[in-house]
Amino acid sequence: MPKIEAKRIYDSSDQSNGLRILVDRIWPRGIKKEDANLDEWLKEVAPSSELRKWFGHDPERFEGFEEKYIEELQNDQEKKSAFEKLCEKAKSNDITLLYAAKDEKHNQAVVLKKEIMRHI
Repeated sequence: MPKIEAKRIYDSSDQSNGLRILVDRIWPRGIKKEDANLDEWLKEVAPSSELRKWFGHDPERFEGFEEKYIEELQNDQEKKSAFEKLCEKAKSNDITLLYAAKDEKHNQAVVLKKEIMRHI
């Protein structure tokens, strides 16, 4: 089974990353597009701006964020389609879900990783 990782875009990349896919809606500060070493920027799969602002990367809100984000992935057609695209890629490729958040345990890439693993 291919490997799925979540990693900060600010961390160095290496060949073991497989496909590097940015899953943030907003481009990360301080990273030039030509230096990002991305295979794809799939901003359609990112949480809505409203949900992202509500969460505010507050670990105490993470459980609620996770529930609401999964709901968005299931009910928003654009997000659902992007999520299905990610799942298809994960079936046959190692992938690294890239995010800009400082918190490595409480972010959308962590939620996506769990959801992809449930679906493939």
